[in-house]
Amino acid sequence: MTLSGLFVPMITPFDRSDAVDLDGLTKLAGQVLDDGATGLVALGTTAEPSALTAAEKRDVLDVVSAVCRERRAPMIVGANTPDELGHLADRPEAVAALTLVPPFVRPGEAGVVAYFERTAQLSPVPLVVYHVPYRTGQPLSASALRDIAAIPDIAGFKYAVGGIDATTMEFLADPPPVAILGGDDQFISPLLALGAHGGIMASAHLATRAFAELIADWRPGLGHRLARLAATLFAEPNPTVIKAVLHAHGRLQTPAVRLPLIPASVTALTAAGAAEAAVAEA
Repeated sequence: MTLSGLFVPMITPFDRSDAVDLDGLTKLAGQVLDDGATGLVALGTTAEPSALTAAEKRDVLDVVSAVCRERRAPMIVGANTPDELGHLADRPEAVAALTLVPPFVRPGEAGVVAYFERTAQLSPVPLVVYHVPYRTGQPLSASALRDIAAIPDIAGFKYAVGGIDATTMEFLADPPPVAILGGDDQFISPLLALGAHGGIMASAHLATRAFAELIADWRPGLGHRLARLAATLFAEPNPTVIKAVLHAHGRLQTPAVRLPLIPASVTALTAAGAAEAAVAEA
């Protein structure tokens, strides 16, 4: 299985009582698929999973599963523990689990490879390895990335190293036969130019059609405009600005996030709105 195209990691909307707005999530998920997204990601970082209860996580997963089942769209699910992975066994919409390189402990490259060997054995679905070293504290060489890619049932990578560095160039010069999905929204255009198969992009809650068009038919001009939009949407912690813009458009009841996140500033909202308008007008 090679994953490709645009996957949108869904936010978790909250209503005015701070409960999860499941109806709002259903509508938003359906809209991004209608606007050209290939599939959805449930319970990724953008969903604020650490701020959700176990029951809320189940509810969110049920909603995203139902939307993907109705639209015949693939779903990737953020899952890092044996218990979380086990819950995917009876969800046919789940084509892969998005599993983070072990954070904070910095086990070294050999430890990361061993971890994914074991985790892939335990998982009922293939894994998309989430490589985001500026968050996990664990860099990986091109050689280590290829070792991970060679593990059975590794479907690919969400590749988010914070830019286009020497390791990226080396890795993509001789890529393994798995999916490379860009995870840094601002750098999706150059990563596509280097051969990435698509992206997992929170920014694509907005300008979804344009992001889908960029992946289907890469063009630098569109890529530059979308990079500016992504930069404004990530100017403050994700997903605060995205929620603020969606609320301003009437697509969410509230722009609320849960602590430790705080709502986006008016300055960030204004800048994101201008960048979004520039994409729409081009």
